[in-house]
Amino acid sequence: MRHGFTAIQALALSLALAFLVLPVVAVFLQVSPAAMFSQLGGEAATKAIVVSLRTNLIADVIIIVVGTPAAWLLARHRTFPGRRLVVTLLELPLVLPPAVAGIALLVTFGRTGLLGGQLEALGVSIPFTEVAVVMAIIFVAGPFYLRQAITSFEAVDPRLVQAAATLGARPWRTFRAVVLPLALGGLAGGWALAFARGMGEFGATLIFAGSLPGVTQTLPLAIYSEMNRNLDTALAIGGLLIVIAAAMLLAVKMIPSWNPDPNSSPTSARRFATSPSTPR
Repeated sequence: MRHGFTAIQALALSLALAFLVLPVVAVFLQVSPAAMFSQLGGEAATKAIVVSLRTNLIADVIIIVVGTPAAWLLARHRTFPGRRLVVTLLELPLVLPPAVAGIALLVTFGRTGLLGGQLEALGVSIPFTEVAVVMAIIFVAGPFYLRQAITSFEAVDPRLVQAAATLGARPWRTFRAVVLPLALGGLAGGWALAFARGMGEFGATLIFAGSLPGVTQTLPLAIYSEMNRNLDTALAIGGLLIVIAAAMLLAVKMIPSWNPDPNSSPTSARRFATSPSTPR
């Protein structure tokens, strides 16, 4: 009976692997590595790569700069009224269909949208520009970083933060010297997931930013555009995105090993006692 159940589990795992991995393998079987590199050097792919990298890097900087202190605030204050609602609202884009995310951005920042009139009065037009691509990426990818950052900060022992404060460290110094090093692995993992999600964003970008080659056409949009023109180019771009996604997932698996040894963390707090530059 035990062996029968084990056989069922093995069969289930085999079916899952076959179904999930076979389509990925098929992409690389349809086009040779040489042809793939050749297609990625074409004009359509090159422009899409540049747009994707530029917009994702800009979006990631904004996500990290805004998301890190926001996540730390939510991690420190875990019992204030409405916290669950705030976290739920921050995570909502994770489960929204991409088309809904795109149309939501459009009716907010579009010419006739909620803020469109005010933006037009300032001479600002966002839809169908590279700024719109960045905003779409932030909207769909930001929650991945925020969620992981909150979890990472919550895992930091609050006694270390209290000890640093007791020894005279101000909040920013405590955050920089104690909290960030302990949470860095989780933050890096959150960034990796956000980057992978941003590189693969399609629906929200298409609706809010359009698909203008060299301006707003990212890699996923280039796949859609090239499907009826050059299937090899579409496959090459798809293979590139698979490699990026796999690399990010592998990084997430490896990042926890970069975390400092928890047994040595009290040293981070104790050093404030002897630091001559510590504000008293």
